[in-house]
Order: sequence, then C-alpha cells, then structure tokens
Amino acid sequence: MPLAAFTTIDSEDAARILARAAVTAKLAACVQIERITSVYEWNGLQEEPEYRLLFKTSAAAWPALKELILRDHPYDEPALWAVEMTDGSDSFLAWIDATATG
Repeated sequence: MPLAAFTTIDSEDAARILARAAVTAKLAACVQIERITSVYEWNGLQEEPEYRLLFKTSAAAWPALKELILRDHPYDEPALWAVEMTDGSDSFLAWIDATATG
C-alpha cells in the first residue's frame, strides 16, 4: 500500500538534501518540495517560512524512511506523519510500490 508522508523543514537546501537521500536510498519514489508559511505554538506564537516535503513511499519502505527523516532532521520535534493512499491511478500507485522498495 502506497503512503504519502509529510514533514516540514526550514531551508530549501535541507529539503533538497533530505529528498535526494530518500529517493537515492529507494525509500521514496518521489518527493515534492513546496514553500509554505507555518503559524504554530512553540515557546510562544511563531510564524516562519518553511518547506513542506511530500514523500511518495511504500508501506514496506516507510520504517526506514521514517528513521532517515528523524535521524537527519534538524528540528527538535519534527512534524512527521503518513497516510495511506487508498485510491488513485492504479498504475501510479503500483509505480510507487515498485520504486520505493527500501
């Protein structure tokens, strides 16, 4: 079952490094990076530019991808979550599972 996994990070360079590491290690078939603004509570109200990463991965590769992200992420408490891709193009979902082999 393919998964969509998400995290945010503070710089485009760091986002690209994490994305390339995941794809190179075959832990994600693809990673999309987009610039966002986050408003959140962390020792007071914060508003910061960030980069959101969307990792297209497989359930089999998820444990190793999660480990890589948590190990290499610069934040004290990185936002990290994954959801199952329950519907979509059959060939696209099969490509993710076939590519993100871990």
